[in-house]
Amino acid sequence: MSAEENKTGEVIVSEVGDEGEKKKCKYERYVQPCLAEVLGTGILVFVGCASVVGNTGTSPTQPALAQGLTVGVLITMFAPISGGHFNPVVSLSFCLCGGMELILLLPYVLAQLAGAMIGAILTKLMYPPELYTKSLGGAFVTGDVGTAMLGETIFTLILIMVVCLGAVNQVTRTPWGPICVGLIVTANILAGATVSGACMNPARAFGPAVAADHWDDHWVYWIGPTSGTVLSVVFIRLFLGDQKTRLMLK
Repeated sequence: MSAEENKTGEVIVSEVGDEGEKKKCKYERYVQPCLAEVLGTGILVFVGCASVVGNTGTSPTQPALAQGLTVGVLITMFAPISGGHFNPVVSLSFCLCGGMELILLLPYVLAQLAGAMIGAILTKLMYPPELYTKSLGGAFVTGDVGTAMLGETIFTLILIMVVCLGAVNQVTRTPWGPICVGLIVTANILAGATVSGACMNPARAFGPAVAADHWDDHWVYWIGPTSGTVLSVVFIRLFLGDQKTRLMLK
């Protein structure tokens, strides 16, 4: 695996047999990636929550651009260390598509949840209480639960499709992966902000839920993204992946 390939968003720890990986110490293989996920997720959730709390209008443009740009930059910077997931369902998709070691899934998810809480709490400390409370600290609010569930499933399916095809699948993997992910996050939020908020990230929902103590329909932001992820992985594993990724039709 070349240094160029590592910057596309593929999880560095995925290729156990890679010659470069054999030279990495245990800290760089297991501890450093988790620390990167804590920091990266904390930054993402802080920017995401702050963009909602500080948005004086009703347009989703500000949160969409803030989060999309942040995602693209963070993946570019952190991908060589941890893969730049910052999202439990992204980590799940990498595991299911063969892009990372299964042993890292739980530590990654715990690191992402910890980072999300830190980012959300920092937002709470930065803004006046009345402004923070008015927007629930950037926590997600559903209208119709069924519609929100469908929206989260579809938007996450799209996101995971872009992530896995851009970072894991050998044929479609591209150095433009971080930009593509940032753009699809922006597009999904613009399209789905009024439906479900287009969260696509259980950690992004969990952090402000803890900080603002807002748990109404919180389960939607776990079940919806997980369902979308599983569907996306099925498409890739069965039909769209390369010969190494596909499980059939080889």
